[in-house]
Amino acid sequence: MSDIYAGIDLGSDSVKIIVCEKIDQKYHVLACTSKPSSGIKNGFISDMKSAVSSCKSAIKEASEMLGMKITKVIACVPPENCTMDIVIGEADVEDSENITGADVSNVIASALKNVDFDSEELVTAMPINFNIDDESSVSDPKGMKGKHMNARVVVSTTPKEPLYKMLEVLKLAGLETIDICYSSYGDYYSIKDSKYDELVGAVINIGEESTNISIFNRGIQIKNGFIPMGSKNVDKDLTYVYKCKLSDSRIMKEKFAVAVASYADVSEEWTLKVDSEASKEVNQLSVSKVVEARVRELLEVAKNEIKNLTNREIRYIIITGGLSEMAGFQYLVEQEFGFIAKICNLNEMGIRHNRFSSCYGVIQYFHDKLDLRGKTYNMFSDEDVEKIQKVDASEITDIINNKVLGHFFGD
Repeated sequence: MSDIYAGIDLGSDSVKIIVCEKIDQKYHVLACTSKPSSGIKNGFISDMKSAVSSCKSAIKEASEMLGMKITKVIACVPPENCTMDIVIGEADVEDSENITGADVSNVIASALKNVDFDSEELVTAMPINFNIDDESSVSDPKGMKGKHMNARVVVSTTPKEPLYKMLEVLKLAGLETIDICYSSYGDYYSIKDSKYDELVGAVINIGEESTNISIFNRGIQIKNGFIPMGSKNVDKDLTYVYKCKLSDSRIMKEKFAVAVASYADVSEEWTLKVDSEASKEVNQLSVSKVVEARVRELLEVAKNEIKNLTNREIRYIIITGGLSEMAGFQYLVEQEFGFIAKICNLNEMGIRHNRFSSCYGVIQYFHDKLDLRGKTYNMFSDEDVEKIQKVDASEITDIINNKVLGHFFGD
């Protein structure tokens, strides 16, 4: 059975879809697309009809890239309004000579019996560790011996109504949602490292209209914060200062400005349309000063939110989201947070842009979740897998390069 999975992220700016195959501990991108979205605000559905249309557009392009229709996905869920709690689960082991994934699932199921799901829906159930008879703090008990297991499990839930609305949009777009995962977990898994799994850190995702801050302890999310400020605020500032269209401000921000004004070139100029007939020249230094002021404010607010969320020592900070791709952004981050802060760096061919971090990471989360429980799941039929495997690897790479990189640079 092939490990091929599809993830989808419904953002305010765009709908992202990624299809990956895991081979020898590495995820290979088979299809990737990002299409403009409407009817979606801060990851929540504001207009069902528009959102369905946006999803269908992304599905169509990703399916054409893959060579077959995508019908099943793992969906990113916004972590805003999530609640988290630690519960205890325990169960006897079915075969004391060999603990299996089924035993792990039984312990987690036992923990979930202590959770009230009347108004909330389960999103994640992450075991902190397992205790087997007299042995404690086991991360993965499969294959070990023991008669009884218990575990501390971090259970996270979200309000039902907005979640069900999102699932309905996916259903109307022709997709079956196999699993859901917070986009913050996707961000973490996209940069997951063994050293981070032992530390307390923060992941900051700067979205189009808002910024999400998540605190992770040993690879498990324990807190979440939300700032109603994002990349679009930079666009609005530029629009206000230069009296231009919002869409023109965004292009100028992405292709011309730098995050730290001191690195800007005063001789570099950008032709900015004022109206249908007139235009004017603006220099990089003046534009970058506007951008830096807003981004610095955003990072300062995020820093304060981290302090509000936890009094633990933060050992790492990872920043992602489309805005983090701006030239010079790392220098600004280091000025605000010090050298413990880094920009997310996606190295996989076809998704070398931080807007894909959530969507890419949920695929890895899903695979690890199955692995801990000793399960497998194939989102595509054997016939579909054969079709994928018949496609020449260089052809897939060419398609990804042409469509994804063309989208980034406006070709």
